[in-house]
Amino acid sequence: MCVNYLPAHRQQLAEHFGAEPPPEGWPDECWQDYTAPIITAAADGALQALAANYGFVPRRHLPAGIRLSTMNARAETLGRLATYRDAWHGGRRCLVPMLAFFEPCYESGRAVRHRIAMADGSPFAVAGIWRSWAEPDGRISHAFSQITINADAHPLLQRMHRPGEEKRSLAIVPPEHYGLWLQAGTTAEAHTLLQPYPASLLQHEAAPQGPVTLELF
Repeated sequence: MCVNYLPAHRQQLAEHFGAEPPPEGWPDECWQDYTAPIITAAADGALQALAANYGFVPRRHLPAGIRLSTMNARAETLGRLATYRDAWHGGRRCLVPMLAFFEPCYESGRAVRHRIAMADGSPFAVAGIWRSWAEPDGRISHAFSQITINADAHPLLQRMHRPGEEKRSLAIVPPEHYGLWLQAGTTAEAHTLLQPYPASLLQHEAAPQGPVTLELF
């Protein structure tokens, strides 16, 4: 499942998504427990961007000896799992703005990292869920998970991951549904927006692992 992606740049948050960038910076390639931007709806309905931890339960908040991966939340169990239940029923949905995400493809007989993005190269957003954390120093931090859906029948994304495994995909939100996703009145209404994204609108290519650098723009 996706555990690595390229967050949108600061300028793209403002120009493409209409959200003021947060003051914090973030790496230009994101992995577990890295900081990345998310977009939420403010009380007045305006879009706001927050810097958040990639992983709903940051490692620093896990009990000693406990390992838990919360980068991806399955759409089918959002309302039942204790980890996500309160945030899901509390409407704490977000958009995760990005340029591309990476998945392994085994069609050559070995795992080959593939970059998946919009066919036109534009930024896009994935459905997410978020929460706040009280830090020991008195700060309030934020954390998020990306939401995944079944992709067994998706023409492109069913080609990713190990043979024999269930195929999963990030739930990409079309731009016309951004506001509805963030402000849907019920969980049932929000759940209807978690749909496969048309393969014709996506592109993919082999993408060897590159260096991780900090975003400075």
